[in-house]
Amino acid sequence: MEKIKTIEHSPKEAGLLEMVKKLWDNRILILSVCAVGVVASLIIGFSIPKEYTASIFIVPENSRRSASSGISALTDMAGTDVNSSSATERDAIYSVLYPAIIHSTPFIVRLFDVKVREQKDSTAIPLSQYLKERQKRPWWSAITSAPSRLMGWGMSLFKENPKADKAKSQTDIFRLTREEAGIAGAISSRIGVEIDEKSRRRKVTLSVTMQDPLVAATVADTVLAHLKEYVTEYRTRKARRMLEYTEKLRKDAQLEYYDAQEKYTRYADANRNLAILTSRAELTRLQNEMNLALATYNQTELQVQVAEAKVKRMIPVLAIIQPAMVPLAPSKPRKMMILVGCVLLSGVGSIVWVLFGRDFLRSIKRKRKTSDGGESE
Repeated sequence: MEKIKTIEHSPKEAGLLEMVKKLWDNRILILSVCAVGVVASLIIGFSIPKEYTASIFIVPENSRRSASSGISALTDMAGTDVNSSSATERDAIYSVLYPAIIHSTPFIVRLFDVKVREQKDSTAIPLSQYLKERQKRPWWSAITSAPSRLMGWGMSLFKENPKADKAKSQTDIFRLTREEAGIAGAISSRIGVEIDEKSRRRKVTLSVTMQDPLVAATVADTVLAHLKEYVTEYRTRKARRMLEYTEKLRKDAQLEYYDAQEKYTRYADANRNLAILTSRAELTRLQNEMNLALATYNQTELQVQVAEAKVKRMIPVLAIIQPAMVPLAPSKPRKMMILVGCVLLSGVGSIVWVLFGRDFLRSIKRKRKTSDGGESE
């Protein structure tokens, strides 16, 4: 008589087999919930408005540049040093500060009045107006924003002067209205700045996302132009002040030279035929004063040229590797990611319900029945 061998499973294996059997028995429910997730992902994906991203790839030039031979010759003649500024002054703004600059309130507010034009419309309007009037929203935003709009409407009834904010002619950076703050936040959220920390030159990628591809490219190009202007103004501020000072010195020296020249010529004309020693001595003195004023004027002229060269040398250069281009394909919404996320979420939710949720709910119902039966007895 043959012995029948029985396979004995450990408690862990038995529990795992029971879970697999439970999932297999409820496979139709799980697949049905996943199908609902697919339908929901399609509804969500096609309800979210398309958005386009325009990117610019730039490389900031190293600001520690040595003076050229021509500028060095001028500095030697003028008795100054164009490289006398310290490295801290030259590198006052690093590329890592570009995100903070671009997302700052003064920088964002400057973009309010930028003229943009949609690809299907030839009318140019300010960016602030575009964000207020031309932005599309998903259908559920009307439901989710209803409480806040109702609350805002209720609060507006208790305001003494609801039209006070509309009387402002210009945007006050120190005191933005709610609407202006909302527009500034919307613009800031649509501008991205990524810095490659691994590279030596810290490559910078500037991106702008809008619902219209032409608007995205226009704003990206404008942001780059304003960034160049901001960094240039910051880095050349001290050099431009020195230029203004040297130009003032040159003007004063020029006036002194013209005055000395006029005195010399007048005295020489008036005493042309005189041979008196005193007149000759006075003429020599006036001539020396004129020559000294001329030397001072020439020196200040050289200093002005050096200051102008220093301003040009301090201007930063942003090498544009990839300029702004009108994007052809939308970057958002990512329908495949939404589909995968909804299917995974629905699948995991249905599995958790089959394995744990249903039994947990049944245990709660049993406890209630037993407690109700005990009380009735």
